[in-house]
Amino acid sequence: MRGKVTFVFIVIIAFLAYVLGAKAGKARYKEISSAVNSFWNDPQVKKARVRAVKGAKRATADATKAAEKAAKKAGKKAQKHFS
Repeated sequence: MRGKVTFVFIVIIAFLAYVLGAKAGKARYKEISSAVNSFWNDPQVKKARVRAVKGAKRATADATKAAEKAAKKAGKKAQKHFS
C-alpha cells in the first residue's frame, strides 16, 4: 500500500511540474526561437553558410577524384598481381 501511495504522490508531483514548466517554458521557447532566428538570418551568417556549402562541394569533388584515382591504381595493381 505504501508503494502505491508513493507512486501516486510522484505522479502528482510530476504532473504539476510539467504543467507549471510548460507555462513558463513556452515564453522561454519563444525567446530562444527568436534569438536563433535572428542569428540564422544575420547577413554575416548567411555569407558563412554559403562559403561552407561551396567548400563542402569542393571537398566532395576533390574526394571523389582522389577515390577514383585510388581505385584505378588499386585495379591496375590487382590486375598485375593476378595476371
